Amino acid sequence: MAEDISWRPRTGDIPSKPGVYRWLDVNGRVIYVGKAKNLRARLSSYFAPLHTLHERTRRMVTTARELRWTIVGSEFEALQLEYTWIKEFDPPFNVQFKDDKSYPYLAVTMSEEIPRVTITRGRHKKGDRYFGPYVKVYDLRSTIDSLLKVFPMRSCKTSTLKRAQRMGKPCLLGDIGKCSAPCVGRVSIDEHRETAQHVIRFMAGQDQTYIRDLRQRMQRASDDLEFEQAARLRDQLQALDSVLAATAVVLSDHENADVLGISDDDLHAAVHVFMVRGGRIRGVRTWLIDKELEMPDDEFLAQALQHVYLDDADRPLTVPVQILLPEMPADAEAVTELLERRRGGPVHLRVPQRGEKLSLQQTVTTNAAEALRQYKMKRASDYVARSSALNEIAQALGMSEAPLRMECYDISHLGGTDVVASMVVFEDGLPKKRDYRKFSIVGTNDDTASIHQVISRRLAHLREQESPAGSPTAAPRDPRQNSFQYFPSLIIVDGGAPQVAAAKRALEEHGFADRIALAGIAKRLEELWTPDDDYPVILPRNSEAMFMVQRIRDEAHRFAITYQRSSRTKAYETDLAAVPGIGDRRARDLLRHFGSPARVAEAGIEELCAVPGIGETTAQRLAEWQHRNRAKVDEHEGERERDSAE
Repeated sequence: MAEDISWRPRTGDIPSKPGVYRWLDVNGRVIYVGKAKNLRARLSSYFAPLHTLHERTRRMVTTARELRWTIVGSEFEALQLEYTWIKEFDPPFNVQFKDDKSYPYLAVTMSEEIPRVTITRGRHKKGDRYFGPYVKVYDLRSTIDSLLKVFPMRSCKTSTLKRAQRMGKPCLLGDIGKCSAPCVGRVSIDEHRETAQHVIRFMAGQDQTYIRDLRQRMQRASDDLEFEQAARLRDQLQALDSVLAATAVVLSDHENADVLGISDDDLHAAVHVFMVRGGRIRGVRTWLIDKELEMPDDEFLAQALQHVYLDDADRPLTVPVQILLPEMPADAEAVTELLERRRGGPVHLRVPQRGEKLSLQQTVTTNAAEALRQYKMKRASDYVARSSALNEIAQALGMSEAPLRMECYDISHLGGTDVVASMVVFEDGLPKKRDYRKFSIVGTNDDTASIHQVISRRLAHLREQESPAGSPTAAPRDPRQNSFQYFPSLIIVDGGAPQVAAAKRALEEHGFADRIALAGIAKRLEELWTPDDDYPVILPRNSEAMFMVQRIRDEAHRFAITYQRSSRTKAYETDLAAVPGIGDRRARDLLRHFGSPARVAEAGIEELCAVPGIGETTAQRLAEWQHRNRAKVDEHEGERERDSAE
């Protein structure tokens, strides 16, 4: 137990029962709410020595000044109480959900005496039926226009309805057959409400029933020689087909289900949902989440399900009978019970294993990743956010001016061999890709020595008589060749105190230690290490500064990995070209034909002979070379898969 946590309750005083706990700060504000099957076991894990805790957990524990808990009777009660308190207290260390935009819905206002079909951005009135959300208003208007050809119901505003009732004359929609005109008594209100129910049933997934019925009626009218009636039914059938054509069939058995996909990084996450009704995607929606404390994926998924379907403050989705997930959530039985109570019927949580459902699940996850990427790009391009980030970084590192030019360095290697380095440049908070540089490291496989070498090589290009630190030089005639002469305001290295010390040594050797600021990024991105400081600088979670630091570090890592992968492929190609009868050109042809070194290594004699220029003798030599180099090829492919995962 760390001595800093002097207010820690005794372990024996904490009950070994299910319950919900709250952490409070010095002002009595609730900063975190959690649940546990065993309160003693869960809470004791928070009071381990501080240096063993994850940085975010350590910050939460050291911020708190009091811990309270409430015993409940079951996991379900714990889940319910935790959700209630999170909504009530809005704790800063719990994940923060936010919808990424305002989506349009198709609404059928059954709460009105004469229902109408309309487009709305919110879900407000009890008794109304909502379908969606849709991505584009234009698509939704087209859907309504087609529906009115088959189900002529009111779509006008209240003022238009009252004017028609007062004048005894319907509006234009009534005259052209897109409204049954209940305002002037052409149909009774009960008949009009029945038409509205048809719209609801069609949108709820019973579309094939109406399609079959129209086809049968059209065929009967044609058989009875009632060609005008058959033509009208044909037009209605085409209108419904146009509605269905806007959404492809994704589940061939016409099931109703919601499909959730999640993509996340250290700071953020995106939850994307496809609402599938009658086998077709009827709506999509995305939530973006700011993460604070580290939590397992299954616990995060449990919280996401509660927010998506239970949070009345954020337009929750209607709970379907089936929800397809990337994995089962924590406390799955309790989560299912909550959803069943909300729906008023059975709910099934399932993880697809194969077939079209698995394919759809992967598609939703891909959309979640794209939503997260778009969010990060949008945030990065915001001028106000960039300015705030640069000022926050300058303040955190004690710089007199905002770092208008930042350079970040990362080292990449393959088991200590083929060491390379990357340099990425951000100016005014945006990447300047033409100034990116790649380095091949020679003579060392140690990270600190590699950092020292690459920083030294970069500094050798600086001229002291150029502009003072913190401002770029005047633009040279050929910036692609002379961009190395631009002075960086801040150099960032990937690593902690040892890497920072190596970079500082290089700065001192070249006389720039007092002109260029220096920092290192710890692996988990929570810490900035500065020269000669025993403790790191902690940037606030979800701050603009943290977001920019993460982005520049990720960009340096991506650039280094790409170069490392390219270097390994070139090395393999060189070895392949050394096989008698191959050469550089045929080595490239082999890699282009098979797609990867691993596939070249797996190819048989006949497959090799299928490549133009490769005869049986040469193929036999290749097979012998493959056998000798199998281990190297496997290692190359394994590193490639690891890089792709990162």
